[in-house]
Amino acid sequence: MAPGSSRAKRAFDLAVAIPAAILTLPLQGVVALAVLARLGRPVLFRQRRPGLHGEPFELVKFRTMLPKPPEADGDDLADAERMTTLGRRLRSTSLDELPTLWNVVRGDMSLVGPRPLLMQYLPRYTPEQARRHEVRPGITGLAQVSGRNALSWEEKFRLDVEYVDHHTLAGDLRILGATVRSVVVRDGIAAEGSPTAHEFRGTTQDRGQA
Repeated sequence: MAPGSSRAKRAFDLAVAIPAAILTLPLQGVVALAVLARLGRPVLFRQRRPGLHGEPFELVKFRTMLPKPPEADGDDLADAERMTTLGRRLRSTSLDELPTLWNVVRGDMSLVGPRPLLMQYLPRYTPEQARRHEVRPGITGLAQVSGRNALSWEEKFRLDVEYVDHHTLAGDLRILGATVRSVVVRDGIAAEGSPTAHEFRGTTQDRGQA
């Protein structure tokens, strides 16, 4: 996307995210109270994630899981045991993402772009997959409206790079509209056998590993 188009995308993000963040403040307050009552403190989940060009920023969402026990090894079973009924509802409706609008306002993220994943994934990407960081990460993206967590990591990364190469404001509007439909039907919320998505451990065939 050309510099002028990038400025237009940023202007569009602010034009949507600022009113949305303000108008949803009452709803965010209700969700915050529900999280406080059911899960306790902290209400917000904060985590360093890679942004534009892989530079880290602090992602903010509503917390949906119980604290990880000291003996947990980080596998999907541990996450499944930590996931709460409230957390599942927040994730299935994407209400846990409301505070992320402030990440968009701050310029850490865009409304539409590849989802910001984990810092430890950075060295696991192939050079082609790493191109997903050539644009700001998004609250939603092409992969999210094409199957979300039901897709394999390789399929998601292919769609991320496709977005990097071909994104337009008109395309962003279509993705936002498709996101609303996806949230309504609650499609692809979790990968099979996981409350969210399995850990990405690298694309073996592209790395020449056994």
